Amino acid sequence: MTKRSYPLITAIIILFAFLGYAFFAEKSDQNSAEPKTPTVGILQLMSHPALDAIHQGIIAGLKEEGYIPGKNINIDFQNAQNDQSNLKTMSSKFANENADLSIGIATPAAQALANSISDRPIILGDITDPNGAGLVKSNDRPGGNITGVSDKAPFKLQLGLIKRLMPNMKTLGIIYTSSDDSAVAQYKMFKALCKQEHVKLKAYSITNTNDLNQVAQQAVNSVDAIYVPTDNTIAGAISTLVGAANQAGVPIFPGVDTMVKAGGVATYAIDQFQLGVATGKMSAEILEGKKKPATTPIKYFTKSKLIINERAAKKLNIHIPASLMKEAQTKGEIVK
Repeated sequence: MTKRSYPLITAIIILFAFLGYAFFAEKSDQNSAEPKTPTVGILQLMSHPALDAIHQGIIAGLKEEGYIPGKNINIDFQNAQNDQSNLKTMSSKFANENADLSIGIATPAAQALANSISDRPIILGDITDPNGAGLVKSNDRPGGNITGVSDKAPFKLQLGLIKRLMPNMKTLGIIYTSSDDSAVAQYKMFKALCKQEHVKLKAYSITNTNDLNQVAQQAVNSVDAIYVPTDNTIAGAISTLVGAANQAGVPIFPGVDTMVKAGGVATYAIDQFQLGVATGKMSAEILEGKKKPATTPIKYFTKSKLIINERAAKKLNIHIPASLMKEAQTKGEIVK
């Protein structure tokens, strides 16, 4: 070997040494890299106590499954404040940022997400009838990228409670939002139940909160009591309905506990916070690949609690039987 060969051999050795170092350094970086932090988008229709409680429950449910916001999961929370253009813009935001999973709180929010996202999971929170709203092929087997939790109310228990507290009732009114698919679905279910139970039902509908005062005035002059389903639009303006009803001495029996606290008399209601917890836990299972939206049935709540607004009942001279007061005190809630 000539002396001229040494520089060439040295250069080759150095090159291979450098390449080997780069390879092992890259492998080391890959091994030490932390797992990708998932991003979950939460789209809420508007602010009111029931939907806020669901949102809080979702966060709690994720935490129970080990997902701590700001630590190992990114939460992008958007509130549309009941504005359709906001729903479209916010759902598009989730799609553009490639959120790993999106959650819709209330039917309009879920529908906006479904119109924007088709390749990533969507979880429903607070949707009465996902199939009826056109969100899934079947509530038992959704078949696409969407599944979730239903807030379908215990209508039979609620109607039975109204009949018990209003034994001389001749006509029951119902007020719902005709532009909300979920509210319309509930109206149809409640109407069928009233027909089955031989209860005369008179229906009133609104398209937005601007209609509520006028419609409420019409209703309270024609019925003995008013039932309000799980209707987000009316829940956001429940004080308007309560004011008109109280002035006429007509009791309101809402579908959710938060509307009872706002002036309704009583109801059997699903716990909205626990509904949110279930939504959060289902979201975690989907994120981890333990379940797939297409084959995960819509979850329904079978348990409800009795909530009585004692103050509202006294104001309207409605007698609450001792047995119901005891049930609410021990298993439900009494609003003083």
